[in-house]
Amino acid sequence: MSAVADTCGGKAGSLGALLRAGLPVPDGFVVPFAAYLAAVRELDLGRLAGEPDDLDAARQAIEALPVHATVVDALGRALGELGDPPVAVRSSAANEDTGQASAAGQHESFLAVHGVNEVTDAVRACWTSLFSPRAVHYRGAAAGGDDRPSDDLVMAVIVQRHLDAEVSGVMFTPADPKDATEIEASWGLGPSVVGGTVTPDAYRVAADGTVTRAVADKRTRLDRRGKRLVMSDVPTRARDRPAIDDATATQLAELGKEIAAVFGGPQDIEWAIVDGRTWVLQARPVTAAPPPPPSPSGASDTPATLTGTPGSHGTVTGTARIVRGPGDFARVLPGDILVCPFTDPAWTPLLRIAAGVVTETGGVLSHAAIVAREHAIPAVLGIPNATIRLHDDTLITIDGTTGTVTATNA
Repeated sequence: MSAVADTCGGKAGSLGALLRAGLPVPDGFVVPFAAYLAAVRELDLGRLAGEPDDLDAARQAIEALPVHATVVDALGRALGELGDPPVAVRSSAANEDTGQASAAGQHESFLAVHGVNEVTDAVRACWTSLFSPRAVHYRGAAAGGDDRPSDDLVMAVIVQRHLDAEVSGVMFTPADPKDATEIEASWGLGPSVVGGTVTPDAYRVAADGTVTRAVADKRTRLDRRGKRLVMSDVPTRARDRPAIDDATATQLAELGKEIAAVFGGPQDIEWAIVDGRTWVLQARPVTAAPPPPPSPSGASDTPATLTGTPGSHGTVTGTARIVRGPGDFARVLPGDILVCPFTDPAWTPLLRIAAGVVTETGGVLSHAAIVAREHAIPAVLGIPNATIRLHDDTLITIDGTTGTVTATNA
């Protein structure tokens, strides 16, 4: 796979550039924009105005499309050349993973996909995800509120060998070489870290190679079991064991420098370790750097103030709105502060109206934290039992720079 962004999207283009630079990217191939454009040519999707009914119609039309036999044959041949392993099928849209907008988590990706029929279905689902509510809302926010599809709304699809990661995570390289590289790591597959469903270990590798770390209580992990992804409990003895050692953190930071040098700027990098070997799964520009970690000045929870991880700069006071899932979305009003177990990328529309966000799990490099920073709303992450300790309809103040949440009427 040596893709370029012009024909295969930002995500695939970045991976192609890394491959050309000799960096460790899993084997794979790309279904380019041309295949999507040929498939949807008769649907006239460009006339959509961005209304929900139109979006539903667009999704249903694409879902009903028969994928052309030539594409299915090409998929079969390419999979055969890989040895027909389980694969990851990942969206790579035009204008995705740019310096202006990351599109973090807004399009579909599928892990543990096996066989040409499943891969074909996953490719079609990636195409369809261009018209998901979360993708449309994200594009609308990036375009200053214009939700209408643009002329360059096209989707390529990456198909790569699936990696059964023992450890995975995210790394942000610094804008200034004198600053630290930020790394988050947890057990199992990467969606736990990028999706914010686990609070990962956090490492800072300083320019002089010094490593500091905050080891988290990593309670769950995601792994492949055949064709399924299974979430399981981490054994008690491993929960508070560092997911990587300092030497590995240093090696990751060195790899991050190489990747940043390829692209000429700070990068948001997803990585995985399998059988002791590190792989790069994704690299995109850092759109908004996280706040620095709080100084260990003894900040601790009090009855009025809870302390978590600084996720996105700023301070705001607003009404706490406990959101445990999509069934609560309709209760969120403009100016509310979301208090939730974690934020899935599907929750992106809420971040356009919320004044801030508080989560029970997740790290500063997760998709939700990235999108909060892009929306310039404060975020505080990883406050255990926040949905119980904070109460619906009460007034709270959150400081996303120091990582504190205060009940103003306490």
